[in-house]
Amino acid sequence: MKVTIAQLNPVIGDVEGNQAKIKNVVSKFGKESDLVVFSELFLSGYPPRDLLEKPWFIERIERAIDDVTDLSAKHPHTAILLGAPLPTGKKSGNGLYNAAVLIHNGKMLKRQYKSLLPTYDVFDEARYFDPTPTVDLMPFKKEKLGVSICEDAWNDPELWGKKIYPLDPIQVMANAGATLLVNISASPFHVGKEQLRYRILSNHAKKHGIPFAYANQVGGNDELIFDGRSVCVDGKGRVIALFPPFEEHVETVDMRTVGTSTSYEAQDRVESVYEALVLGIRDYMKKCGFKRAVIGLSGGIDSAVSCCLAREAVGKKNVLAVSMPSPYSSRASVEYAGKMAQNLGIEFKVIRISSLYRAFVHVLKDSLGVGDEVDVTLENIQARIRGNILMAISNRFGYLVLSPGNKSELAVGYCTLYGDMSGGLAVISDVPKTMVYELAQYVNKRSEVIPREIIEKPPSAELKPNQLDQDTLPPYDILDPILQYYIEEGYSLEDIVRLDFDRDTVEWVIHAVNRSEYKRRQAPLGLKVTTKAFGVGRRMPIAAKHDL
Repeated sequence: MKVTIAQLNPVIGDVEGNQAKIKNVVSKFGKESDLVVFSELFLSGYPPRDLLEKPWFIERIERAIDDVTDLSAKHPHTAILLGAPLPTGKKSGNGLYNAAVLIHNGKMLKRQYKSLLPTYDVFDEARYFDPTPTVDLMPFKKEKLGVSICEDAWNDPELWGKKIYPLDPIQVMANAGATLLVNISASPFHVGKEQLRYRILSNHAKKHGIPFAYANQVGGNDELIFDGRSVCVDGKGRVIALFPPFEEHVETVDMRTVGTSTSYEAQDRVESVYEALVLGIRDYMKKCGFKRAVIGLSGGIDSAVSCCLAREAVGKKNVLAVSMPSPYSSRASVEYAGKMAQNLGIEFKVIRISSLYRAFVHVLKDSLGVGDEVDVTLENIQARIRGNILMAISNRFGYLVLSPGNKSELAVGYCTLYGDMSGGLAVISDVPKTMVYELAQYVNKRSEVIPREIIEKPPSAELKPNQLDQDTLPPYDILDPILQYYIEEGYSLEDIVRLDFDRDTVEWVIHAVNRSEYKRRQAPLGLKVTTKAFGVGRRMPIAAKHDL
């Protein structure tokens, strides 16, 4: 069977636009393909979240399916397999299935509903959907299609060492006589996931001796980034076709082809994060209607990397960098920022805030007892002046403010509410500081875009004389591993100390993470690239006591 995989970038809620994408692909590939496959919940876009609770939205989906069914009559050689939310018709439960619908020659041949509904990390599918009561095959032409939806393929006991769910839909379909396995998916990106995903798919194919076609969504939707990387493997788990990451791609694959290799060469880790963040920025701006972005360019590494990502995402003409030196900003930092902007070819402005800062100090001197010493109050005033300036530019010209804070700072609260945390999108809020430096080296791989001085300069907020990050924080090469173990791996204090970290340091880090939850709850949306980002996939209480 010749299968066309449509690795596309749907827009959440844009049922008509997503339907038009289906029409374009089917019209172009219908004559050469037996089956055209679209990703999970393609008509609604993924994740549609509480749109699924709107009856009018589900009715719009049903009308679109009727239109696609009419379209299929014009291409009688080709079937269409697409994902959509569909009513269960039952009075009990949530009332919706996450469905894969097989349409051919003016008829809906078969529906298969999702079995396994994930509720971990960013997933909340049991909130909206009911699990399928049965797992069936979809006979088409000479094949018996075993169609599954995303998580249905992830319950592999040979990979995990146990069954995550009591049911293994792939095993059920293989036992029923499936001759071709197909999975439609909306699997979001995080570092290292591509290797794991390939192992799962390849393992299913080898275990059952059945070719496997996998169609994944691509694109950025709010904080989630979908990397695509659709793949087709033969019955021995060898790659027949591997789709590119982070871009739309449609290709017809003959599933009778013998694969070339069982090995899989993953994309470079830093390169994949860079491309993911570029896609996340581009799609967030495009889908939200922003054409230009503004960012405070301080002369530090975080804002430098964020500027590079923004420039790559939307082009040099659509990025404004603003340097806002205070009395404690070094002359070198302003020079580095200007050089950085020149290297990128982006617009650059200098707006000095010393007079505004002095005015604040004068007004607050009596009421707050402000003295000559620059304490945290006066440090934060500088950050908040800058945040106000950037938001004024946003209001005046309609630019999206990009916040450049990294994950390490956000984790321990080394950031200012309504100051450097101001913005509509936090570009690198899920990137640890040590990886920020890796991204900078990646940017400079071909030429020195980020001035060497920025990379070599000790990190500093420059909010008081001679300030360095390490005056307050542990060194980042110590801080970041502790954060990794605590936030992403879920280790306890004692677990981390046993890994030969200083107890006092670990205690400080854990306490700082927990007490800063209120800040993170007010932070702008951030792009997810690790296994556990601050955002929808990490739901911690604020008013709580659970420290050590």
